[in-house]
Amino acid sequence: MNRTPWRRDGTRAESITRARTGLSQDVRGRQRRYIVAMGVRSACVVVMAATWDRWPALAFCALVAGVVIPYVAVVAAQAGWRQQRGARPALKLVREEPLTRVLLEPTLILPPERNAAG
Repeated sequence: MNRTPWRRDGTRAESITRARTGLSQDVRGRQRRYIVAMGVRSACVVVMAATWDRWPALAFCALVAGVVIPYVAVVAAQAGWRQQRGARPALKLVREEPLTRVLLEPTLILPPERNAAG
């Protein structure tokens, strides 16, 4: 018979589901998303070239998509990393006091003395 209580009293262990994915997995996922986006962009360029004479409106939409997709792909990849890291804590404004200046007094530099004996 199992004598372990169903509920434990005390602090709960940290859930591993809140842990971040590893950097290599994150980079692999971002690369995969970027490659897919560039594949869609390449398809847009092909559609634009194939439909330029017959359907200029479709060709123009494909051209706009081909120009916009790289920017969206990069922004989406970076946004995914920020969302995974969580919210950044607010930075505290630290005011440093200005450094006190040390005033140097003028110094008289004398030429080296010459040997009078000689």
